[in-house]
Amino acid sequence: MIRDTVDRARSLVPSERLRILAGEHLADPFHRALPDLPDSSYLVEPRAKGTCPVLAWAAWEIAREDPDAVIVSLHADHLIRPLEAFQQTVRGAVQVARKHDVLLTVGVLPDRIETGFGHIEPGERLEAGVDAWRVETFHEKPDADTARRYMDAGYLWNSGIFVWRASVFLREVERHASEVASVLPRLEKGPTAFFDEVPACVVDKAVLERSESVAVVRATFDWDDVGGWEALARVREADGEGNVLEGDATVVDGHGNLAYADSGRIVLFGVEDLVVVRTGDTTLVTPRERAPELKSLLSRLEESAS
Repeated sequence: MIRDTVDRARSLVPSERLRILAGEHLADPFHRALPDLPDSSYLVEPRAKGTCPVLAWAAWEIAREDPDAVIVSLHADHLIRPLEAFQQTVRGAVQVARKHDVLLTVGVLPDRIETGFGHIEPGERLEAGVDAWRVETFHEKPDADTARRYMDAGYLWNSGIFVWRASVFLREVERHASEVASVLPRLEKGPTAFFDEVPACVVDKAVLERSESVAVVRATFDWDDVGGWEALARVREADGEGNVLEGDATVVDGHGNLAYADSGRIVLFGVEDLVVVRTGDTTLVTPRERAPELKSLLSRLEESAS
C-alpha cells in the first residue's frame, strides 16, 4: 500500500517533489519498500504527536522554498481506483486551492451506512460549475441511524485527503492552533526541538473544525479506508460462515468473526461477531460493532502509559 500510494503521487508530480511523513519506526521499512527514493524525500518525526504538528512541519519546510506551493496530503492506508479518476479529482482540487484561500478536503459519496468515518455537511458551492462546496459542518463518527440520515441528506465521507497552499495552511494554524503555531519557530533549531515541545493534536480538530476557510471537493473515484479492522471484511473473502481469517486463525462453530494473527495462533470456538487480533505480545478481543471505537481506546491507552 505504501508503494501504491507513492505511485499515485508520482502520477501527479515528479519524484523530487514527494515528501513522506513517517515515524522513526517506519523509516527503515519505507526505505526498503522504496529503494529509489533518496533520504531527502523523508520527513521523519522524532516523536509521534499527531497529524497537525507533522503537517505543519511539512508546510513550514515547503513554504521556505515556495509559500504558494500546493500540498496534496495522501494516506497510505487508502484503497483508491481507478487511477485516472483520482488524478482528475486531485488536479481539480489543486486548481481550486490555487484560486481560493481555502483548505480543501476530498469528500466521498457514501455507498453504505458507515459508522467508522467522519461525515461532512456541504454548504454553498464555491463557484458555478465546480464540484466544490464550503464545509458547513464536520460530524464525528455517527451511530447507524444517524449515518443513514446523513447519507439520505447528501453528506460526504471525510476521506482525510487534503489539498491546500502551504501559506494558507500555516495561516489557519496561526489563527486556530496557536498551541502548534507558537512552537513552529523551534524548527529553526531542527525537528527534535519542535516535536519535544509541541502538544499532540490532530489536524481535523485543531484546525479544520475551527476554521471558516474549509471546503470540500467530491471524489470521482472509488475509495475505502482500510485503517480499521472492519475493512478486512471488505477486502478479504469470508468463509461459508462469514468469518474472515488472516494468519494462523481458526473458527469452530462460530460465524461473522474477524480473526487476525501475525504471531502465534488464535482459535475461536462457539462465538459470533467478534474481532480478535493477536500481534506481538498483545491480544485484542472486541465485538465487531465496537471496532470503530478502537482509535479512541488506543488514545486512552497511550495517555495512561505516558
